[in-house]
Amino acid sequence: MLARPSDPIVAIATASGRGAVGIVRVSGAQLDALIAAICGRALKPREATYLPFRDAAGAPIDHGLAIHFPAPHSFTGEEVLELQAHGGTVVLQLLLARCLEAAADIDRATGRQRLSGLRVAQPGEFSQRAFLNGKIDLAQAEAIADLIDASTEAAARSAGRSLSGAFSQEIHTLRDALIHLRMLVEATLDFPEEEIDFLQKADAAGQLASLQVQLGAVQQRARQGALLREGIKVVIAGQPNAGKSSLLNALAGAELAIVSAVAGTTRDVVSQTIQIQGVPLHVVDTAGLRDSVDEVEQIGVARAWNQIEGADAVLFLHDLTRVALPDHAEADAAIARMLAAKLPPYVPVLDIWSKQDAAADAPTTTGVVLSARTGFGIESLRQRLLELAGWQAVPEGVYLARTRHVQALSRVGQHLEIAAEHLSARAQSLDLLAEELRLAQNALNEITGEFGAADLLGVIFSRFCIGK
Repeated sequence: MLARPSDPIVAIATASGRGAVGIVRVSGAQLDALIAAICGRALKPREATYLPFRDAAGAPIDHGLAIHFPAPHSFTGEEVLELQAHGGTVVLQLLLARCLEAAADIDRATGRQRLSGLRVAQPGEFSQRAFLNGKIDLAQAEAIADLIDASTEAAARSAGRSLSGAFSQEIHTLRDALIHLRMLVEATLDFPEEEIDFLQKADAAGQLASLQVQLGAVQQRARQGALLREGIKVVIAGQPNAGKSSLLNALAGAELAIVSAVAGTTRDVVSQTIQIQGVPLHVVDTAGLRDSVDEVEQIGVARAWNQIEGADAVLFLHDLTRVALPDHAEADAAIARMLAAKLPPYVPVLDIWSKQDAAADAPTTTGVVLSARTGFGIESLRQRLLELAGWQAVPEGVYLARTRHVQALSRVGQHLEIAAEHLSARAQSLDLLAEELRLAQNALNEITGEFGAADLLGVIFSRFCIGK
């Protein structure tokens, strides 16, 4: 993805638009001449210095703080220069252009090629250099982007724990235990003539069982972290005028969707992200499900089914004021059959009995009885949504994780299960046992980036913002 990682790079490291402060960041080697050209003097390492940033004629572009981080004591592990100026778009663009211009002038004046490769950084290139230079591992690099993108306080705190290395430390602990177990197996394979049974003496079976228990705890926290980062998509479905839009408004705490007694008011998809105990839920209100001759309503119903088919969970609304009517009950039954046919078995469908305040009787069947108007049952629904999401309170701090982390840990668990089977019959399966343990370690290494395909790195860092 990123060409010539040895090139010096420069970028605006703050968000576009106006602000009190903006930062231009340079990373590379032999930046002394560039510092002198822009700042007019040498800088003390890691000390903020207030001075004018000068153009080619020596006139000030702006006044601000300059900080020089000598290698390897910087974010990227290379020499880094940070110019903190006023956060105007024009000012930062002038500073960026000045860095590129000064680098070219220095090379022409000296006849050397020290800074000839200075170029604007690509998205994520600063973080990628930090990873390649061993300042952070891949899980920590991803946590940087997750911390920036965090939409809830819980997600931000969890991303911070991942960035500090909490998740990586758990993976390293698992890896170290796995390496020790592999060592025992390899010793038994290398010295079959010895009378000492390395595996039995070292209680390899006990070590493997303990490793599986540790892995289970890490998987639990990783699943919760992935949930905090990504949330789930919850689609509200049902007949027209069943209270779907009212429920969306009640969950969001705002009048997002038009509510009317006229059936078929909602013609398009209305969505809102809410959070419950820090877990983001992407709630989608859809058009009422019924046969219609209205062309616009038909499009709305088709879009509703598209949303339902991509849902992680479905809230199926039943109108308590009409549920006893034969036509209404028959239509609900038809929708239920279509939901069962269109949804995979692992997607839960929760029955919601709406308009409790206007109904004479409440149903005795399972589900949640509520009134969007009075708020009755809304808190119960929130708790059920957390259950549907799979959220569980974890005593230890949750770290933010990604789907790929959860999938990698799942593969580790699968390899360890097969390894346990081979260990129980090790006289015939030692080679296969060693191979499963090796594959388990490779899956672990993919999480921190100690082993992985180059294209995986490209995908991860290309999604970062420029200057990060």
